[in-house]
Amino acid sequence: MKVLAIDTSSVVATCAVLDEEKLLGEYTLNQDMTHSERLIPMVKTLMDSLKLKPENIDLFAGSVGPGSFTGLRIGLATIKGLAHVVDKSVIGISTLEALAFNVPFDGIVIPIMDARRDRVYTGIYRWENGKLINIMKPTILNINELLDIVDSKYEKVLFNGDGTLVFKDRIDEKLKDKALYAPISLNMAKASSIGELALLKWEEGSQENYFNLSPDYLRESQAQRQLNEKR
Repeated sequence: MKVLAIDTSSVVATCAVLDEEKLLGEYTLNQDMTHSERLIPMVKTLMDSLKLKPENIDLFAGSVGPGSFTGLRIGLATIKGLAHVVDKSVIGISTLEALAFNVPFDGIVIPIMDARRDRVYTGIYRWENGKLINIMKPTILNINELLDIVDSKYEKVLFNGDGTLVFKDRIDEKLKDKALYAPISLNMAKASSIGELALLKWEEGSQENYFNLSPDYLRESQAQRQLNEKR
């Protein structure tokens, strides 16, 4: 079963094709270009390299957020469009879950994404018997509030995500040697992780209609906030 997975929740654009046994290919770019400029060419290059067409894909997967509002819309529109053309199923994956899945750490994994104004998108995860378990649902918190939670409950945690670069000094000051950090290559949601999670969820019976798949922003977009303020 072949899966095409996409993530555009941050400045990084990434796409991957995999099956139950192996990663067939992955293409990642972290550069100053808009997702609307680069995503489709990236997917085409990857698919052409593997000599695959959309009809050869059995399942489509995409990050549903949190993350960049525009980026999420572009990524999900691409996945939904491809799935619609070939009438295949889609599965949405939390960006935070995908980040945590990058790091099979024997303990607590806390992905953090910079949400501006001293806030982070975050969740708390734990690996148990080779399976990733969510123990605090994705949310948006002030970084100090998150650090208070971690300091009161855990002896050792591993952080990853772009928020580690922004808040590392404050994390170290509060948690000291309680805090560990993932390698920089694991600080972005990898399309291969999204695809593998989608396969696991598919095997558990999960699937979504491409008409119903929508982003999970965790907060209103700036445009929506401005609209609400005018009402």
